[in-house]
Amino acid sequence: MYKHLYSHFLNARPDVLHCAPHSHYYWPDATRAAQLAYWDDSAKHADEKWAVIFGEKVPALQKYIAQELQLPDPQQIVFAQNTHELLYRVFTTFSAAKPLRILTTDGEFHSFNRQSRRLEERGNVDVIRVPCEPFDTLQERWHHAIASTADIDLIFISQVFYNSGVAAPQVNDWIGEVASNTLVMVDGYHGYGAIETDLRAVADRIFYLAGGYKYAQAGEGVCFMAVPKGCELRPEYTGWFADFSGLAKAQHGPIQYANDGMRFAGATMDFSAIYRQLAVFDLWQQQGLTTAVRDGYIRQLQEAFLQHIDGCHHSEVNRDHLLKCDHLGHGHFFTFRLSDAASVEKIATQLRAQGVATDYRNDRLRFGFAMYHNPEDYQQIRFA
Repeated sequence: MYKHLYSHFLNARPDVLHCAPHSHYYWPDATRAAQLAYWDDSAKHADEKWAVIFGEKVPALQKYIAQELQLPDPQQIVFAQNTHELLYRVFTTFSAAKPLRILTTDGEFHSFNRQSRRLEERGNVDVIRVPCEPFDTLQERWHHAIASTADIDLIFISQVFYNSGVAAPQVNDWIGEVASNTLVMVDGYHGYGAIETDLRAVADRIFYLAGGYKYAQAGEGVCFMAVPKGCELRPEYTGWFADFSGLAKAQHGPIQYANDGMRFAGATMDFSAIYRQLAVFDLWQQQGLTTAVRDGYIRQLQEAFLQHIDGCHHSEVNRDHLLKCDHLGHGHFFTFRLSDAASVEKIATQLRAQGVATDYRNDRLRFGFAMYHNPEDYQQIRFA
């Protein structure tokens, strides 16, 4: 139905049914012209291109993202090459010499997991990880952890868990239980661009991280963080963008920061991804592809996929092995937990030989759904 919007990627890989958009979404054709436009602007403006980027492109994208997430203050959005850069910048607002207590889950993405484990090696960092499973009791256990864990400095939790597709307890439901001096971060990478998200009620309370690599369809390099308005934190990991308006002033005395989201900015980066992301939002607007429309289409695809899987009668890739939780909800990919990692790798390899690209983590096999799929495409999936 929407394949014509992705002809360059599809034509470049004609024999592949790409079922891993939750890892790397194909870029729509409109992004190619945007990539060239960045080159042309760089040639036209050279070192004066910052006026175009920060005067036109960044504000336009901030506005689009604010609309997507129902954020009231677009200027509180700051960009970086990846979310980990922004995450670590927040970490550096805490003194490394003082104890740090973090509440999170055992289902967070590798970068956060790796970084938090490395911080624990300091000896004064305590990370409390609430098990995601069983999912049916996660919401209750998460609330209990907030209430019973004393002196939490930082809470970090996904919007949708990367290793299951199950939605986490939504921040609006538990933020009222969190102490006012606790910093709250939500990893929205598997929610942004996929499911309708309304952050109006918590915009001045949480940091929200996400990027364009997945459902926002713009590729790597266009990640962002929404910063609470009035935030006065001073990240130690900082770059020249964080006080862009003060560059002409004498650089001495205490380090100064912007009064909006840019206080968490870094330094020089490739802004071509900003152009690509703007092209995606423009396309969605032109085609009437609201978040609700995109999400609705993906749900139709998921149902078509499950009906096909039912007919395959596979002993492991079936609804009994699908990780899900009805009351928490689900993102745009499915995860099947199989008997062991070897079985998962074998099945993924067999599917790849048929031209079906999936991805897997240990004993979990993941299938993602994209706007460049049609329901009948899943008939290609066969199990030996």
